[in-house]
Amino acid sequence: MPVKIRLQRHGSKKRPFYFIVVADARAPRDGKFIQKIGTYNPLTVPASVQLDRQRALDWLHKGAQPTDTVRRILSYKGVLYLKHLLRGVKLGLFDDATAMEKFQKWHSEHEVNIKKRQDANAVERKARRSGAGAPSRRPAERGESQ
Repeated sequence: MPVKIRLQRHGSKKRPFYFIVVADARAPRDGKFIQKIGTYNPLTVPASVQLDRQRALDWLHKGAQPTDTVRRILSYKGVLYLKHLLRGVKLGLFDDATAMEKFQKWHSEHEVNIKKRQDANAVERKARRSGAGAPSRRPAERGESQ
């Protein structure tokens, strides 16, 4: 039975909200699934993702194939990097403690970047609402005519 890790759409019209599920590849998009491993809300900036990292890793080890969007989400949350590190442990390149240390270092740097992005978005949103000093999204007009 081919198994996929994919998104299952919920939410109302023009307000998408997704469950990240493990499902048989032959099942319909919003149909029967094997296990729910997380949620994805693309409406927030940056998009909010709740994911059970261990369950996702277990399914990847069992051979489940993520869709393109879910692959990007798993990469964003570090699941694919963790799988890569555990493969190195299995091959004997380094031990478990080193792998977890590398992952924790990456995770802390990643969290700092996410926090910076959220803060920048909050500042931009406040500036847009107040109307003062909002950066223009249009390119600067040139003096030459085309």
